[in-house]
Amino acid sequence: MSVGSSRFQRFLLPGLAFKSVVIGGGYATGRELAEFFLPSGPQGGIMGMVFAMLIWSVVCALTFMFAQATASFEYRAFFRALLGRFWPVFEFAYLIFMVLILAVFAAAAGAIVEAMTGLPALVGTLMLMFGIGLFSAFGNLLVERLFQWASFFLYAVYALFLIFTLTSFGDRIADGFALQIDAEGWAAGGLTYASYNIVAAVVILPIARHFTCRRDAMIAGVLAGPLAMLPAILFFVCMIAWFPQIAGQALPSDFILRQLDRPWFHIAFQSMIFLALLESGVGAVHAINERAAAAWQQRRNAAMPNSHRIVMATIVLIGSVFVADRFGLIDLIARGYRALAWLFLCVYVLPLLTFGAWRLWCTRGGANALQS
Repeated sequence: MSVGSSRFQRFLLPGLAFKSVVIGGGYATGRELAEFFLPSGPQGGIMGMVFAMLIWSVVCALTFMFAQATASFEYRAFFRALLGRFWPVFEFAYLIFMVLILAVFAAAAGAIVEAMTGLPALVGTLMLMFGIGLFSAFGNLLVERLFQWASFFLYAVYALFLIFTLTSFGDRIADGFALQIDAEGWAAGGLTYASYNIVAAVVILPIARHFTCRRDAMIAGVLAGPLAMLPAILFFVCMIAWFPQIAGQALPSDFILRQLDRPWFHIAFQSMIFLALLESGVGAVHAINERAAAAWQQRRNAAMPNSHRIVMATIVLIGSVFVADRFGLIDLIARGYRALAWLFLCVYVLPLLTFGAWRLWCTRGGANALQS
């Protein structure tokens, strides 16, 4: 834990980092929103998103508090404290998750570059993979700077996106929300979406070292839900102008940008999506590197060389590129994410809400009471 951490690092950075991981792939392009929330209609979709946001806040708060109490600043240490000898079950699930989301990011990046420039999709995929490998190679400081500055750009672009869409198609959005559509399924959609994305709270555990007490961790966790969901809600509101046909678009963002017909903003938005994919990919790979670095430090009593980080990132990224080339973006999201949602519920969320919460309650008087 770092007693010299700023309030920004303790309260806001964890939420921005959490947002950086969950936003990639379908969130940034709108594909996940179309998959999990549009089937419930405009009102039901908003209800599902608010429900998912509340789940994120609760689970992030408990995750950060448990990590702070056990000094678990990477996922291996966290799950050894939470699951004991069964911790490898989570690592198996996380490796599947990481390959899947990196494949989604690669497919999305390829689709974006192809739509913007006409170049082969593989060019965009390789550009993203190179960026992820570069940022993942140099440890926590560079990763945190990426999360911080990219977030400012992202929020600004989403705010402009909402303003432009309301200005040009506000009447269509109002008509969409006025439709009387059965909102059945919003809770299931919100639960599923929240469940597979909540693993991002574990991915960003290296940032938990900034917490100085359990109160810091709780506040940061509560704020993480709104910080991560706000851009998604803004995006979803814009999508309603073309409900329900937009549900069939592989890249809803690109569809809306073509309707807005603002070439300069089209470029800015697509650049933001690419940056969001970079943030998410860096977060996922950085979690693996930090887990390996902790094991290296424990066994050799020395810091893991940056060259090893680059090698590990390269191996993971190359495997994910092949998955992205084999399956399309829509199939990856529809087939893979729902299974992962149930898996993470079983090996992470349920143990945390039961055993983890019980341990925190029993030791609520001491900041470091759970440390072994």
